[in-house]
Amino acid sequence: MNEQNPIPPVIPQAGTAPSEWRKPGDDASDRIPISHGFAALEALLRQPLRLFYQLRQPGAGGLVVQMLLIALGCSVIYGVVVGTFSGGTQLWAAPVKIAGGLMISAAICLPSLYIFTCLSGSRARLIEVCGLLAGLLMLMTILLIGFAPVAWIFSQSTESAVWMGILHFVFWFVATLFGVRFLKQGFSHTDAKSQAGVNVWIIIFLLVAVQMTTALRPILGTSDTLLPTKKEFFLEHWADCLKAAGSKPATNPSN
Repeated sequence: MNEQNPIPPVIPQAGTAPSEWRKPGDDASDRIPISHGFAALEALLRQPLRLFYQLRQPGAGGLVVQMLLIALGCSVIYGVVVGTFSGGTQLWAAPVKIAGGLMISAAICLPSLYIFTCLSGSRARLIEVCGLLAGLLMLMTILLIGFAPVAWIFSQSTESAVWMGILHFVFWFVATLFGVRFLKQGFSHTDAKSQAGVNVWIIIFLLVAVQMTTALRPILGTSDTLLPTKKEFFLEHWADCLKAAGSKPATNPSN
């Protein structure tokens, strides 16, 4: 007669991912070592908690290097696709600029990411922060590789550098959103008290990456010089490109 009501089980809220229900290392599969870069890639796509766990283990530096090499290779491949729009010098210049600009942007933003991580109360070490940033870059570039066939089709069927630029920007933005999602997911497992700092850092990273494309122009079109001789803010550069495209005389559609 005096039966106590049982405590109802905790039911995850709708929309939460399975990786948010437990911590890295709780499952035995998370503790399987990642021996090479392709295993890191598979873990990134299928078992992010396994990657988060391995970044906390001794010797994580080698894993971070492999992740960066994959991101570098993928960005070079996507750069070749970008270079096919103009051909010639851009076939090697675009891959160098895209891969180099991405890595330089990450290096520039790494100190601020680590500082924001510390200010948030996180216990993540520097190597873990480097690993999260490397994962962001790797996921971004892998997604860009997935978009590459679509980009190539458009590059071979249009002569509008402006529209191709918009298309590549959309692909880059979507890839960056998924990369940022990975970063925030990993950050949530570092015992941080707030994500305000990492949210501010994301804005900084986006601005730096976009400005880098302007500092290393031309990436899509052609120019007499390999690098620009005029300093411009990226919004100013975009406005100049749109103005130049609007001032071009209309061509015969049959040509």
